Amino acid sequence: MPNLSPPAALPSDADASCARRAALAILRECEPVAKADRARALYGSVGAGASAVDPALVLAEPGDLPGRPARPELVEPSSLKRRGMQSEAGRAVLLHALAHIEFNAINLALDAVWRFPSMPADFYVDWLKVAAEEAHHFSLLRTRLAEFGHVYGDFPAHDGLWEMAERTRGDALARMALVPRTLEARGLDASPPIRKRLAQAGDHASAAILDVILRDEIGHVLIGNRWFRFLCDRASLDPHVTYERLAGQYHAPKLRGPFNFEARRDAGFDEVELRALAGLDGSA
Repeated sequence: MPNLSPPAALPSDADASCARRAALAILRECEPVAKADRARALYGSVGAGASAVDPALVLAEPGDLPGRPARPELVEPSSLKRRGMQSEAGRAVLLHALAHIEFNAINLALDAVWRFPSMPADFYVDWLKVAAEEAHHFSLLRTRLAEFGHVYGDFPAHDGLWEMAERTRGDALARMALVPRTLEARGLDASPPIRKRLAQAGDHASAAILDVILRDEIGHVLIGNRWFRFLCDRASLDPHVTYERLAGQYHAPKLRGPFNFEARRDAGFDEVELRALAGLDGSA
């Protein structure tokens, strides 16, 4: 169920000198626009030197994660109906689904910042950057959705992204393997065909937002690959064997083609991984 009540002892943005503590406060924020604005402001504060990450800080997990509004209603993925993009109604449903993904992606990035101590400082800066860019994507989609006469929350959605965050809450290696490198990487594959269908429907404004999202998501998956391999190297683990083990252990979704091999290569997947994907690609 979404968190509807204000969290206790929520630090103000004026107390953002500790970036990881501030990230947790923003994660608990329920109002989507405020969450997006605060995520972007925190990354700017770190870049300006007004906020600092403290890798040694260990924070207790509150019981109200993540902060989110009462709507949209969260339902099983199987109950969500697909609609064509030739109608404005169908495109509004699509834009809402994309906005929901980006809202969850803000939460996922902020969760990585506060949750996992004893990482290099660059780890936290990287995920604050991701949170800020996901917030920008959410804002673009929210604005475009308003042009269709809708707001975020008007349509039901599912909670698959945050469910994987829950499963990997105690394991930074699993989080890096299965959120950016698996769930978010699926967006690299899905974006081009969605963009093509929007353009074919004459909705070039929405298609342009997909261009921005794909460009930035390549960087986000690259960050996930960087830190997954860092953690594998630190533990003397083979990344390919480790990924397969974690995917099975945490019940990651099965990968299915077609795959965006060019984007995945740009996002840091190596040739061994790409050859394995080519074997799963029904279009190959």
